[in-house]
This record gives sequence, structure tokens and C-alpha cells, in this order.
Amino acid sequence: MQPSVLILGIGNVLWADEGFGVRCVERLAARWSFGPGVTVLDGGTQGLYLLPFMEAADRLIVFDAVDYGLVPGTMKIVEDEAVPAFMGAKKMSLHQTGFQDVIATAQLMGYCPDHLLLIGCQPEELEDYGGGLRAVVAAQIDPAIEVALARLRDWGVEMRPGMSDATYLADPSIRQDAYETGRPSADVACRVGDARFFPGEG
Repeated sequence: MQPSVLILGIGNVLWADEGFGVRCVERLAARWSFGPGVTVLDGGTQGLYLLPFMEAADRLIVFDAVDYGLVPGTMKIVEDEAVPAFMGAKKMSLHQTGFQDVIATAQLMGYCPDHLLLIGCQPEELEDYGGGLRAVVAAQIDPAIEVALARLRDWGVEMRPGMSDATYLADPSIRQDAYETGRPSADVACRVGDARFFPGEG
């Protein structure tokens, strides 16, 4: 019997390489269709709202930008009990619940998936508001997807070329191609904040 699998991309696409995980699930969903029991989800920065999806899954694959302190663009694979510690390596935003906390809560409530696979990429740039992925990070999307596909095959998951159900993906207007090609120049849209609110600025 095919396991119930959650394929999850997390991160904030507004902050450059922080969007790596979300862009991975978008591309995966655009190219592959899966058998019953597989959910492809743009988890964004939803934090604890992801718990119902965790409860329904036997196995979890997570794509994310994780600051391991490595060379930008380095991909690192972490599995099972090691995943929570590595998810805690990243504190990208004070305004979102870290995924480490989501896993811990699921464990306490007794419905954390039996198997966890984290496919992480070291970001290059996180301070570019409205920015897209840097080239070294974007180049890891396809290799990251290949890692996920190999594991899904090992788990006996049915798959074929095609498109996944897009129910749990972001609106097409903010997916990678539309978002990055429609981005205004730095002259028009400040990347780091509004200079009018910086101390000492006129």
C-alpha cells in the first residue's frame, strides 16, 4: 500500500533565497503527477497551520533554505530524528513559527510522520526584499527535486510526468517566473527598507 506523503516547501518568497523551498514544490508540481495519498504543499510561513497536513502524513519531505554556515548553494540532506535540530539552524523571521516548533508540536501530539527528509540549500542572500533566488541557489532546484523523486520511488510512490494538483500551491501570479520577471528595478523599489524611516536619514 502506498504511504501517505506530504511534500512540503517552506519559506518566504519575498526575501530572495528564503523562497527556495517554495520554488522547489512549484517546479515539482509543474512536472510530476503522483498517485493517491501524496500532497504537494506550498507551506510558505504558515507555521502551526501546517499541523493538520502533518497529521495526515506517514512520511514527510521538506524543501527549505537552511543556513548551515556552508558555501552558498550547498545542498545538504538530513533525515528522520536529525531533522528538528537542523531546522532550528535557521531563524529567518521573528514573525513566523519555526518549522522546528511545528515538528516538536506534532511529536508532542503524537502524529509526526514516521519518516522525515529535509532537502536544504544554503542561501546566498536573504536581505533583498522582493528579490528572487540567486543563481547558485536556483541551480539547486532540479537536483533537490531529483533527491525527492528518488526517495519517493524508494517508498513505492506512483508518479508520472505531468502536473500535480495545484490546490495547495500559491496563486500563479506569485510563482517564480511571474514574480521574478515582474520585479521592479532597485531604483523603483527599495530592497532593504524605506530610507525615510532610517535614523539620521533626511
